[in-house]
Amino acid sequence: MKIEFELSPDENVMHFYPQSGLKVSQNCECFDHKTLRQSPLAEKIFDLGDIRSVVLTKDCVSVVKCDTGSWQVLKPQIMAEIMDFVVSGAEAVIEKNERNQEEILKNINALLETRIRPAIKKDGGDISLRLFEDGVVYVELKGKCVGCPYANRTLKDGVEKLLKTYIPEIKAVESYAN
Repeated sequence: MKIEFELSPDENVMHFYPQSGLKVSQNCECFDHKTLRQSPLAEKIFDLGDIRSVVLTKDCVSVVKCDTGSWQVLKPQIMAEIMDFVVSGAEAVIEKNERNQEEILKNINALLETRIRPAIKKDGGDISLRLFEDGVVYVELKGKCVGCPYANRTLKDGVEKLLKTYIPEIKAVESYAN
C-alpha cells in the first residue's frame, strides 16, 4: 500500500494521503484527550509524542507536530500507524451516537418534572418547556417568576446549568417569548 505525503508551507504540518483512503464517516479534528475519543487512529498518532493535532478526512490525515518534534522521526512512524489502520479495515473515526430529538425531549421533561419544577414551585412560580430547537431549550416561567428580578439568574445558573450537565446536546436555555 502506498501513502503519499507532503509538507505544507507551515513546517509543522504534514499531510498524508493513503492510496486506498480511510474509513471516515465524518471529518474530525483531534487536539486534546476529549476529542481523541473520536478517533482510534488519531490516538495512536498522538501516542507517538510531539503531536499537537490530527485532522482526518476520507482522503487525508493532516498532522501538526510540536516545535520540538522531528519529521525525520515522526514521518515513518505516522505512515506505519496509518498503514496498519488501513490494512485492519477499522473505522478511523468513531461515529457520534446522536440521540434523536424525541429522546432528548423526554430527558428534558424528566429533569424539569423531578428536579427543576419542585424547586421553582417552592418560590411560587412554575416552569414549562415550550420548544427545543438547535440545542436551545426554550422555557416559559410562570407565577411569581414573571417579573422577578432573579428570573434570568434562575434560568441561567439553575435550569441551564442542570440541563447542560445531564444532557450534552443542550447548548443553552432561553426564556420563551410569545
